[in-house]
Amino acid sequence: MDAQMLALGAITLFAATINGALGYGFSSITVPLALLFLSNRVLNPALIIIEVPLNAYVLWVNRREVGSVWRRCTPMIAGLVPGVLIGTLMVSQVNPDWLKLCTFTILLPLILLQAAGIRRQVRSERSAGLAFGAGVGILYSVTTISGPPLAIALNNQGFEKKEFRAALGLVRLAESSMTGLSYLMYGLFARESAGLVPWIVPSVALGVPLGAFLIQRLKAETFRRLCMSFDAWIVAFGLSKLLRPLRIVESNAAFLLLAGVVVLDAWMLYRFFAAQAEAEKAQAASASASIEVRRSD
Repeated sequence: MDAQMLALGAITLFAATINGALGYGFSSITVPLALLFLSNRVLNPALIIIEVPLNAYVLWVNRREVGSVWRRCTPMIAGLVPGVLIGTLMVSQVNPDWLKLCTFTILLPLILLQAAGIRRQVRSERSAGLAFGAGVGILYSVTTISGPPLAIALNNQGFEKKEFRAALGLVRLAESSMTGLSYLMYGLFARESAGLVPWIVPSVALGVPLGAFLIQRLKAETFRRLCMSFDAWIVAFGLSKLLRPLRIVESNAAFLLLAGVVVLDAWMLYRFFAAQAEAEKAQAASASASIEVRRSD
């Protein structure tokens, strides 16, 4: 148990650093790794206890932008209510291994879509927000993860950087608070879950400011992209590992899924860095041409 708790502390330190840098990512990094040795029913309540103040902190830091985003976020927040209740019922009733399989199966395409940078703006934002909120509510209450789909949705809708962080903090504080109340109603806060909290809190306290410091010295998009790659590989590993005990694939062929994700993500990484190199080269050429023009004048 001590080895598992030390591993949980290391995982949450890494995840909190990413959250401090990007404004999200704590659960989407923690959950795939921690589910390798814990169940959703034990892990989720502990993460909820941590995420409510963490999301409140993110919202407080970006409070100046709340006035410009809260109306656009309201339909999404309203949609969270039925989703959270359905998801909590699933956590309390569904077999832990099948719940893990469900978690990984939903997460993998969402992470890969975010890694691919796919964006398409939704015009009917209010009606789409209600449906999307319900889906995110189910996903969050089952997995405590909502960063990847929320990031895709908010990026698609053209939020600026500060507005993005404020909207993200607002929605995530709402979903974590609602899920906490729902878990309390269903009696999911147990002693075993509470025992994880002391191992997580120091990691969050150290990791969040560390991430905020690091992101000032790194390219945010490059950092985000590398985090998504790591996340995709971990989720694919967890999914591959579950296929055998659940007797879906009863041989090492289960790890072909992991191999496929690694190859696909490596290709997307190559395209990402190639595009960045081309953009930097074009920017350098433009700057050089501008200097030559000034000299000739």
